[in-house]
Amino acid sequence: MKTGHSEHVDMLAGPGASSSLAAPVRRCLLKVDKASMVMIQASMAVMVLLVSSQVFSRYLLSESIDWADEGSRLAFVWAIFLAIPHGLKQGVHVGIDVLTNRLPPQWQERLARLMLLVSGVLMVVVCYQAVMVSIDTWEELMPTLPVTASVFYFPVMLSCGHALLHLLFMAWQGTDTWREPDNEEEVS
Repeated sequence: MKTGHSEHVDMLAGPGASSSLAAPVRRCLLKVDKASMVMIQASMAVMVLLVSSQVFSRYLLSESIDWADEGSRLAFVWAIFLAIPHGLKQGVHVGIDVLTNRLPPQWQERLARLMLLVSGVLMVVVCYQAVMVSIDTWEELMPTLPVTASVFYFPVMLSCGHALLHLLFMAWQGTDTWREPDNEEEVS
């Protein structure tokens, strides 16, 4: 197994990627992916603009933008957490597969699907905890911005929800479902 994906798509019985229900779910996931990518790009742009403005202001104008560090840190957190589901989708997150590689391909796929479901449960737990912490910190404001400190937990919640969708889809359709040549199809 390489990067968490089996090389055998049709190992287990079940609906294929072309089943009547899988196609609209896949299209919906691609739309969510596209929206997430736009948010990641916006977060990265905000981060670059804030850091560049801060450098310009500090070194050329001898002034500092008080909230630039906090704003760029917030944009960084949003970009990183929103990117996690995209890594899950492609199977690029680190995995230890020394033992699983010794299993027959059919068992590799079964174990991978089980781990996708376990990971989905973990996403639900993490999302729940992020909601709880967000509620607890709602009254706290960021030191230099008049914004609740809970905004640091919003991308965690979004990331967990988005990742859960991908984990469940891959557990249902197979670990190679996004490796098809049309995985970058246009979403209208």
